[in-house]
Amino acid sequence: MRGTDAKGRDARGTQAVHAALPEPLRDAVDEFARHLASVRNRSAHTVRAYVADLVSLLDHAHRMGCTEVAELSLDTVRSWLAKQRTMGAARASLARRAAAARTFSAWAHRGGLLPTDVAATLASPRPQRSLPTVLRADQAAALVEAPTRGTANLPGPPDHAAEAVPLRDRVLLELLYGTGVRVSEACGLDVADVDHGRRVVRVRGKGGRERTVPYGLPAQRALDDWLRRGRPVLAVPDSRDALLLGARGGRLHPTTARRIVAGYADAAGLPRTSPHALRHSAATHLLEGGADLRAVQELLGHSSLASTQVYTHVSVERLRAAYRQAHPRA
Repeated sequence: MRGTDAKGRDARGTQAVHAALPEPLRDAVDEFARHLASVRNRSAHTVRAYVADLVSLLDHAHRMGCTEVAELSLDTVRSWLAKQRTMGAARASLARRAAAARTFSAWAHRGGLLPTDVAATLASPRPQRSLPTVLRADQAAALVEAPTRGTANLPGPPDHAAEAVPLRDRVLLELLYGTGVRVSEACGLDVADVDHGRRVVRVRGKGGRERTVPYGLPAQRALDDWLRRGRPVLAVPDSRDALLLGARGGRLHPTTARRIVAGYADAAGLPRTSPHALRHSAATHLLEGGADLRAVQELLGHSSLASTQVYTHVSVERLRAAYRQAHPRA
């Protein structure tokens, strides 16, 4: 995984290319970004990715003589994607860039910047979907219970937080695995989002969509301990309503949460594990336990059932692996 320094260099590179574009193209990029954020309600991550793709496309078009959006053509978009492919872009990246081009083209056509929707018929490669990393149920249990054993391979917290931080870590791990929420969703939870009576949390997912997700008794016990004995120790005025806090009292950041998960997994002798791997594990274990596919889709907050169906393949692969290992005629 690329580090934050590499991402920062990419952002600065995009800004430099954006600044070098002719004014009409720069203005189109800025308006498109506002449209994605304000009208389409896309996440900041999605907006950054689409803007970077668009800047790259318009830079390519400018090098081919295009100075206004109206001069953009399907051939130009195709030649841009072909260049990306020759530079080694993965199929998943090409698919996302083609999607960004189609989204921009449709928006520009509706707004009168393009006479026709030039990218409407643009085809893109189907990304190769690799099977996600999934822990066994016993491995997942070992991970979520690791904070109670004090085995985290993490920097020590400040003295006043020594007892509170493990309680916070236990809640984080229980929520990630017990509910299958995304790490950004877990870190975005407020205290009021927890309904202790019904044992559910209100989650704000992608596109601002809200959903209600249940959690189990282990997570309830971890929440009770954290709210009674942990959060009051770390809370500061800037904590406001955040459920999960960092060691200094601010809202827990997803990057820190990823380090926490990786640290406990390493200390427990487990494979390299991320919050998303815990989400994958939760979905797979639900399906293996007999949960309905559409119920899992709703719990995970997937807008498409196709996104959830990958977990059926995971279950089949695990079954085949067990068969190959155990059956004498495999």
